[in-house]
Amino acid sequence: MVRGAELEGYCMDLLGALAGMLRFQYRVKVVGDGQYGAVSAGGNWTGMIGEILRKEADIAVAPLTVTSAREEVVSFTTPFLQTGIGILLRKDTVSQEMSFFHFLSPFSKETWTGLLFAYLLTCCCLFLVARLSPCEWNEPKNEENHFTFLNSLWFGAGALALQGVTPRPQALSVRVVAVVWWLFTLALLAAYIANFTALLSSGSEQLPIQTFEDLVKQRNLEFGTLEGSSTFYFFKNSKNPIHQMIYEYMEKRREHVLVKTYQEAVQRVMDSNYAFIGESISQDLAAARHCNLIRAPEVIGARGFGIATTQASPWTKPLSIAVLKLRELGDLDYLRNKWWESSCLRQSRDRWSPLEPPALGGLFLALGVGLALGVLAALAELSNSSRLTAGHAKKSCCSVFIEEICTRLRIKEKARPSQETSGKANA
Repeated sequence: MVRGAELEGYCMDLLGALAGMLRFQYRVKVVGDGQYGAVSAGGNWTGMIGEILRKEADIAVAPLTVTSAREEVVSFTTPFLQTGIGILLRKDTVSQEMSFFHFLSPFSKETWTGLLFAYLLTCCCLFLVARLSPCEWNEPKNEENHFTFLNSLWFGAGALALQGVTPRPQALSVRVVAVVWWLFTLALLAAYIANFTALLSSGSEQLPIQTFEDLVKQRNLEFGTLEGSSTFYFFKNSKNPIHQMIYEYMEKRREHVLVKTYQEAVQRVMDSNYAFIGESISQDLAAARHCNLIRAPEVIGARGFGIATTQASPWTKPLSIAVLKLRELGDLDYLRNKWWESSCLRQSRDRWSPLEPPALGGLFLALGVGLALGVLAALAELSNSSRLTAGHAKKSCCSVFIEEICTRLRIKEKARPSQETSGKANA
């Protein structure tokens, strides 16, 4: 990058570190045609590769991708940066309007489905346990159970809103189910509020263009890459149908969508409805320095940046060893953080995403275990009550237990005639 009359950036710092380690002096020259290096129509190499071959330069230190075609004519050192091919976008060109149901965004569809299922299951357990427990419903023939199914639904909904509702559970089994549901809803609401706050504060929705397939399908943005770059030839040589569609699009409109320099590409993304396909590491740098830019999540075609030398150069191996030493000492990581880290980049890295069921799996498991304990406790209470009743009535404990279950699970309409008959007999 140019600052005044001087150059600065990661590669300049790297070159200085290599010069200090290997004790050589150097003079920096910007490549004449502004190209990285590709074979021209006449069969000659352009850009940095061409200047290396013509011995106009000894080494090329730049975001120069190591490719098989370039490796055939020059030598590369060990890669000093790993990269891939990404999509650089302007945020406002891909921003989506806020959905009417935006409040549902903190959880995925699967999570909301699981929550609904957990709510209905818990309410059914409350209804069932309250009927089975003699501590909650002592006289099923003469008393009305307060935990009807509608009241159970109301009790569960009140817990979701952190509101205390009636009826209040009395039996231990019902209280176990209620407490487990309360803890579940408390943790769930904390996760919802935290994720919703992160969603609002991030200021960015999920990008509608996540992948290269999304880029091909849309019609609002033009897209292109550097003319004659390794990225262009990657799509040209790829057998992937999506990559072939991208190449055909760029080839048909090459005069309009291909750019000459990286700076021109970044400026065009900022000024028009244009998406730039290029090295992801360079796009991250652009996003770090221009907060209105963002890189799409998908990165393809893993490759590395290396220092190019002539094939017979005695500097290739010493430079490779020096790069490895700088990596081992942590100097390359330091330079990476120095030039790439910024508030913009951190914000793009911390992209919000909806909570998926695996993230809350333990919570749902705890709820299931609690519900099972509540049902078992209700059966234990009913079993103990049936044992006492069987001892007084001199009946089989199993028959009394089954009779109690049948009596308690009857619908309310069938219980009323017995109450009316009992009332007439008392009269």
